[in-house]
Amino acid sequence: MGGYPPAMRTTFRIDPLRPALLGVLLALLAACTTLPRPALGTFVDRTVSVDGAAHRYRVFVPAGPADAAPGSDRARPVVLFLHGSGERGADGAAPASVGLGPYLRAHAATFPALVVFPQVPADQEWAQNAAVAMAALDAATAEFGGDAARTYLTGISMGGYGTWELALRHPGRFAALVPVCGGITAPPGRPQLRVAAADTASDPFAETARRLRTVPTWIFHGGRDDVVPPEQSRRMAAALAAAGAGDSHYSEFAGVGHASWDAAYAHAPMWDWLLAHRLGDD
Repeated sequence: MGGYPPAMRTTFRIDPLRPALLGVLLALLAACTTLPRPALGTFVDRTVSVDGAAHRYRVFVPAGPADAAPGSDRARPVVLFLHGSGERGADGAAPASVGLGPYLRAHAATFPALVVFPQVPADQEWAQNAAVAMAALDAATAEFGGDAARTYLTGISMGGYGTWELALRHPGRFAALVPVCGGITAPPGRPQLRVAAADTASDPFAETARRLRTVPTWIFHGGRDDVVPPEQSRRMAAALAAAGAGDSHYSEFAGVGHASWDAAYAHAPMWDWLLAHRLGDD
């Protein structure tokens, strides 16, 4: 009565520790608390001035040292990330909250590249802010030892459109492209969202492919995207194939909606492919 049955009762016996043994254990515990933590990449805030206006942006700086000398083996690869419509504003922080930013936070100890996060003001598009994106890219590359020969461009949704836009405006600048759930012509209900650098052509898809056929490209889209129809990326992939693009890939995630960026950036083979490219190697 009043206790556990004998079969459920457990008795612990602790023998007194000798003073010498206790001292050793305390020393070991102290040593464990001073072990160095793994180095992590960090986000830093910066500001760039374009046409007299200040624009805030964010940079992911990977762990480990870099050598800023041009052509150095230790110069860091650089990724320019273009955010979607929901991250527009002036705080400089929102662009790293969706898409590539969360992936970097989960892989902060191992991701090897600088990542630059410029921001589009409210109610504007990347076509109006290409100069802001490039100014942030140039400034971060210079400050943090980026490798101009290993500079890559990616973006999601509105930033997927921006990826095509900036690649057309700056031929020879990017070693490879990864547009995610973007497009070329305006999706339903968003007439201002389009690739302005190609919209005067009779076939903007064919024109974009003709001009970018030598740039390695991997396109991603969700098969059930109801914001930017997957037909946008399907047509662009077909246009690149018709143009004879030698290193062009298209991946569509069946059953995935507009937020296909999580699956795209979690696709490890894409990163291996992307970071293997260098301008001048083709």
